[in-house]
Amino acid sequence: MASVGLSQAFLAAVQASLSVLLVMFYGGLAAHLKLIDRTHTQSISKICVRIFLPALLITKVGAELEAEHAWRYLVIVIWGIVCHVLSFLVGLAGHRCLGLPGWVTPSVLINNTTSYPLLLITALEETGILESLIVSNETAKDAMERAKSYFLIFSTISNCITFAVGPRLIDSEHVAEEEEGDDNVGGAANEDAHAGTSASDVEANEETRLVDSHRRPNPFASPHPYRRSSFLLSRPTRDQKQEQKPDHRRPWWIPRQRWHRFSPRVKWWLLFILDFFNAPLLGALIGAVIGLTPAFHRAFFNSSDEGGIFTAWLTSSLKSIGGLFVSLPVVVTGITLFCFTKEAKDNNESAIRLPYGAVAYVLCVRFIVWPAVSISVIYMLATKTALLGPDPILWFCLAMMPTGPSAQKLMALVQVAEGSKESEKQISKLLTISYLIAPILSLTVAGNLLACQAAIPS
Repeated sequence: MASVGLSQAFLAAVQASLSVLLVMFYGGLAAHLKLIDRTHTQSISKICVRIFLPALLITKVGAELEAEHAWRYLVIVIWGIVCHVLSFLVGLAGHRCLGLPGWVTPSVLINNTTSYPLLLITALEETGILESLIVSNETAKDAMERAKSYFLIFSTISNCITFAVGPRLIDSEHVAEEEEGDDNVGGAANEDAHAGTSASDVEANEETRLVDSHRRPNPFASPHPYRRSSFLLSRPTRDQKQEQKPDHRRPWWIPRQRWHRFSPRVKWWLLFILDFFNAPLLGALIGAVIGLTPAFHRAFFNSSDEGGIFTAWLTSSLKSIGGLFVSLPVVVTGITLFCFTKEAKDNNESAIRLPYGAVAYVLCVRFIVWPAVSISVIYMLATKTALLGPDPILWFCLAMMPTGPSAQKLMALVQVAEGSKESEKQISKLLTISYLIAPILSLTVAGNLLACQAAIPS
């Protein structure tokens, strides 16, 4: 295991970051050449998350997850929950304590945990700098495949939180409660590109709540009496509420007649729980069952002459479509950001005021605070405890997971929440800036690599 110096690590990290940025640029170039427009990206995003990502999870998690190494993935699950809870609290503090716009909370909470880090790991594999973290006799390719499975597990946690909590951030000051004369139930409005129900099929209403509404007023809330203080929507009047359609979704195992007898509060919580069980989570669970069951693991991943009856056809096909997920969503991000920028320019809307304090807050947390905190915490845990085990690749991945730009799915959340056009444009500019400065992560990659090397016992 050869140690890598700071200059070598930084140069390799810059190359990897530029590789990711160029893939995004190719998407923007395709949109510029009018080969594709933003309306088609929604369908691409749906198939990526509902088919390609579950297939990738089945093959990666199934191949890497074995009984003796299951604790590693438990560590990632715990780390993922901790990171998202802390991100939510930091984002909420920015909104409540500093008076920043409500979209700061989901922007800090939801970072790109799938396509961007997977593509970054692929690029880092080409540079060869992560080979310095391999302490066993495995090949560099096997170590990188394991690293990708680590990121996929973290992304599954992020997706569950995004699907179930993200849309409900539109009004996080309230909880679902029964109101006289109002039988509508605000269901979990899933993100159009990432959930089972499209944005056009979901309507957010005042019942879409999380916390009790009987509380002292927020001093940083908008002075407008009907403005939602925690996200993007205007609170509807009673006449508007009566025009809203109820969420007709229900769990398939509950008969319709029994479902109608439930109170709005019970329906809300059942749908909230149901929204956690999305396609990526099901893919991860299937992969876990395959990986932890020796007979299934052998049938799916061994060679044909060693009992791999599914390897040559089923597993191979899943790997083929799963591989599309690594780069395609990054291309879609480039298309979307280019289209939003072009639309704003064509409509002479470039003068939309961007709240630079909010942008600086989000970028500081995503690119400075989280890298510093995660690298420090992981280094301390790796050197002072045995909680993380002896795998430096795992250490590296854990430190990288909560870092990086906000997720492009924020745009879909705004559209589902029927946010204002101004807020939508502000978030599109935030995302554009985030991805343009993403090569700053080169510093994080280099610092993380050196910290992991230093934590390896000599």
